[in-house]
Amino acid sequence: MLDPITSLLCNFPLAYSLLLSSFTATLTYDTLRFGEFEDFPETSEPVWILGKEYNALTEKDDILSDVTSRLWFTYRKNFPPIGGTGPTSDTGWGCMLRCGQMILGEALMRRHLGRDWRWARGQKQREEYISILNAFIDKKDSYYSIHQIAQMGVGEGKPIGQWYGPNTVAQVLKKLAVFDTWSRLVVHVAMDNTVVIEEIKLLCMPWLDVAGACVESEGVGELNGCLEGACALTEEETPLWKPLVLLIPLRLGLSDINEAYIETLKQCFMLPQSLGVIGGKPNSAHYFIGFVGEELIYLDPHTTQPAVEPSEDGQVLDEMYHCQHPPCRMHICELDPSIAAGFFCRTEDEFDDWCMRIRRLSCNRGGLPMFELVDSQPSHMVSVDALNLTPDFSDSDRLERFFDSEDEEFEILSL
Repeated sequence: MLDPITSLLCNFPLAYSLLLSSFTATLTYDTLRFGEFEDFPETSEPVWILGKEYNALTEKDDILSDVTSRLWFTYRKNFPPIGGTGPTSDTGWGCMLRCGQMILGEALMRRHLGRDWRWARGQKQREEYISILNAFIDKKDSYYSIHQIAQMGVGEGKPIGQWYGPNTVAQVLKKLAVFDTWSRLVVHVAMDNTVVIEEIKLLCMPWLDVAGACVESEGVGELNGCLEGACALTEEETPLWKPLVLLIPLRLGLSDINEAYIETLKQCFMLPQSLGVIGGKPNSAHYFIGFVGEELIYLDPHTTQPAVEPSEDGQVLDEMYHCQHPPCRMHICELDPSIAAGFFCRTEDEFDDWCMRIRRLSCNRGGLPMFELVDSQPSHMVSVDALNLTPDFSDSDRLERFFDSEDEEFEILSL
């Protein structure tokens, strides 16, 4: 149950915004300085950052270190023209694309460095970290550059320079991840507010599908040397589990977030598999990484920095990719109801643990579940084959009706 003040603010979010506008107008990333922590609450309430709990009274340095270690992607200027003749800056339109980079960047950090890795200014960085940064450099041949995201978005019905919703950027990231042979991620976008366990396990353990095909072939006497070779996949060729990035686009209300989802949303940040949430306010995207009390903690991409050019040896001037300021905060009732929640599961055990935790949350009477977790595909859902959930870039027009770029076709969740 929400306290009376929070309930009032949820019903009148505009009043809350106006009340704080005079205090927050000057608190931007351009004016704040690292170490100025006065705006962070002196509270005994726990601070949660992507599955880790902190004490604001005794662990401020640890909180700052954790926030600073997240990759911070912002507007850039003076990068090579997108598409050869397109824009050289994403200021004003690229904030959701940058948030998509941040949530995927966090997944890559988990994949290659681990959750407990910490960044420090001036330290010699690991090769894996440098490789991750190079995947986001603003040039056409980087896996997850603004150039790649913007051009792939054209296939989702978004002209270059147009603002994205969280659903669109999730679909684009799913397509781009196919080309990243180093990370070998499975990026799955769960539609219709439903996560299907069987579907995910087939994607992350493709050998299950191959094994099934082998059994069927053996039954009809068609097993031959070639098929045996295809089925006898080594662990190197087909790992037992491909690391999963699960993105779940949701709409948690009409024009404002339904307060019935607030506690559930907060609990998602407490899960060890949490990658955070991309969303924000209308046409102003943020990357939410945690909460304290009734306030969300987020990284804001709305600062324009010069584009970065790697040196000849691939090293990157990385200080501009880490937010060395106190984290921004906003009341949870200000959140636009259109979001995408992200989770990372390196192993099958981690995914099974996530499923157990989600089911436990579903039984909690303190909030309304944001999505449904089911073992197998419900009969009312479109089949996997019909949606073509495996990447096929020639079918973007067929998928458009399912992946509406303006996020207008979400099922509205309400009491």
